[in-house]
Amino acid sequence: MPERRMLASAVLYACAYSRTAAPLRAVSQAVVASRPVVMNALDTTPATLSRRAAALVAVTAMSATTAHAEGNAYPRMVIETTQGNMEFELWDDVAPKHVKNILTLAKQGFFDGQAFHRIIPGFVIQGGDPNTKLGYGPGGTLEGGDKSKQRTWGRGGPGYNVPAEFNERLHEFGVLSMARSADPNSAGSQFFVCLGRLTSLDN
Repeated sequence: MPERRMLASAVLYACAYSRTAAPLRAVSQAVVASRPVVMNALDTTPATLSRRAAALVAVTAMSATTAHAEGNAYPRMVIETTQGNMEFELWDDVAPKHVKNILTLAKQGFFDGQAFHRIIPGFVIQGGDPNTKLGYGPGGTLEGGDKSKQRTWGRGGPGYNVPAEFNERLHEFGVLSMARSADPNSAGSQFFVCLGRLTSLDN
């Protein structure tokens, strides 16, 4: 089954939402059912959203807070999509280096304009590769239909690696985790969100 891609744009703003898995389920179900919507990430008015439809599920914004939300033990990150927001509590008690890294990258605008390049129903959606900024025009369309730039997708990173911080947390539906190669110390900027219980990825 060919992978479908989601156009992403990341921005930083303060947020404090209640945690729920429903938006992620809605996004993953929309991908599987081919009910995607695309929008210009810079224009989020309801009237504009209702007029846009194409072949991608769009992520409209990604935000993070470095300070812990009031009454919450963990910093949070929110990814807004046309199917709803995905909110993540970042477990800085078990992975402080990785949490600091992804929050720093979000603040720097590193994720702006990126695409989720790997979407496997029932497994993961994966993003964070700066190479995915290449080849997209307005509204998530491929510039000139040139797919050659997509050959580098999945290979990009920030130019450094973060040492492994393995822990006892489980890879369950809705969990955000850092992607890496076979080298345990190879995580950089790519991350994935679990679309099911993935025991093979634990530890």
